[in-house]
Amino acid sequence: MALWRGSACAGALALALGCVLLLEPELPGSALRTLWTSLRLGPAPPGPPSPESRLAAAWDTLIVQPARRWRRVAVGVNACVDVVLSGVKLLQALGLRPGKGRDHAVLHSRKDLEEAFAHFMAQGAAAERFFSDQEAFHTIAQAASESPGAQHYVGGNAALIGQKFAANTDLQVLLCGPVGPKLHELLDDNIFVPPESLQEVDEFHLILEYQAGEEWGPFKAPHASRFIFSHDLSNGAMNALEVFVSSLEEFRPDLVVLSGLHMLAGRGEELQRKRLLEVVNSLSDIPAGVPVHLELASMTDRELMRSVVHQQVFPAVTSLGLNEQELLFLSQAASGPHADISSWDGVPDVGMVSDILFWILKEHGRSESRASDLTRVHFHTLAYHILATVDGHWANQLAAVAAGARVAGTQACATEAIDTSRVTLRAPQEFMTSHSEVGTRVVLDPSKPVEQWHRGGVTFHFTPVLVCKDPVRTVGLGDAISAEGLFYSEAHLATGFE
Repeated sequence: MALWRGSACAGALALALGCVLLLEPELPGSALRTLWTSLRLGPAPPGPPSPESRLAAAWDTLIVQPARRWRRVAVGVNACVDVVLSGVKLLQALGLRPGKGRDHAVLHSRKDLEEAFAHFMAQGAAAERFFSDQEAFHTIAQAASESPGAQHYVGGNAALIGQKFAANTDLQVLLCGPVGPKLHELLDDNIFVPPESLQEVDEFHLILEYQAGEEWGPFKAPHASRFIFSHDLSNGAMNALEVFVSSLEEFRPDLVVLSGLHMLAGRGEELQRKRLLEVVNSLSDIPAGVPVHLELASMTDRELMRSVVHQQVFPAVTSLGLNEQELLFLSQAASGPHADISSWDGVPDVGMVSDILFWILKEHGRSESRASDLTRVHFHTLAYHILATVDGHWANQLAAVAAGARVAGTQACATEAIDTSRVTLRAPQEFMTSHSEVGTRVVLDPSKPVEQWHRGGVTFHFTPVLVCKDPVRTVGLGDAISAEGLFYSEAHLATGFE
């Protein structure tokens, strides 16, 4: 009888649970599992996979190798040693106290450093600045290197991109840049550095990191990020440019990656114009069949950005990589779409980003009426990435944008594969593809994470990012994203050096 009563009770409770499911179908799975367990009905049934798990699994299916892969990649021209440490702890060790946050195009003093760090920390935004006082910088750099917890890493966009490519052992990688003894020691053995690029002293960049929610006085970081500064004369003058170009004929790459233009900021307009002209002339010597990717970085000099856009640099490159700050600053400097926005409010609006990417390719990219090589832009921000390409020039971009987003999650969390317990989905659940014209409304589906749309001969590939909740290191994420996206890309170009 007791057994019968127990069975009847269990049946009644199960029936009650069924009624709950019928009446409240949207009740979270976790609540149902808790209710099931509390009723002692045995092990809870497995819940549905999380959006993060579904997205990561979908990426693994979508990311496939291109039909034609790169064999030799040449990368230049900025390289350094990054000294990475807690920004707040360094400023405290220097005796600096938080005052007002204020941006400075060039840092001239410790006070400028304190104000600029606070300004960008409050936004949770990455930035890079030149420190003009050599003696003061060396004093700060020594304190940073001796700070508890300070770590030394490969630095500079070119060197970081080279490191990412070198992880693929079937690739030959050439790196040209100011490589001192410490950097040479840190570089992957698979990277070849021409003897002309070696120098006796390293260039050091100080990377002041902060975590999401970290506070310094009245300032609180909404996101984990970093503030970078240096007194770097070799990279600042792009001294390795000529060695880089002269090395290409012998190395015969099938992909060239150029970075370091942002280091010209604060160097004077005459030097900027001279070096940009030499960059354009150097790029013109590269065979038309060899794609050239330009990786941008943080800039505050509008005239420099305007010159990069208009002095034939954009038409001389095939591909472009940049983040949300660089994209908006580019549009502001060159009078592009949405240039009236002073800064992004939280996650950059997808439609606005799409409008600016379309403008870049339509105004400065390849067309029947314009002699330009630019056909690809890879945009990355914390929550999502977009790859925009002129139709007919690139293949495997669905896999490329997914691979770039995946590496953002793995590298930030320092894991080999996506750990879904350590990442979160922050991309907008729905968005418009344009605000300049009638766009399409897209609703995000984690099981089909790459959205695609077309506009005026340009194809867009969008994918969310699985953002690391507690990132181990934020430096170099943009470089890793661009390198991974390029690794999975295939260019439809004529034969280059061969």
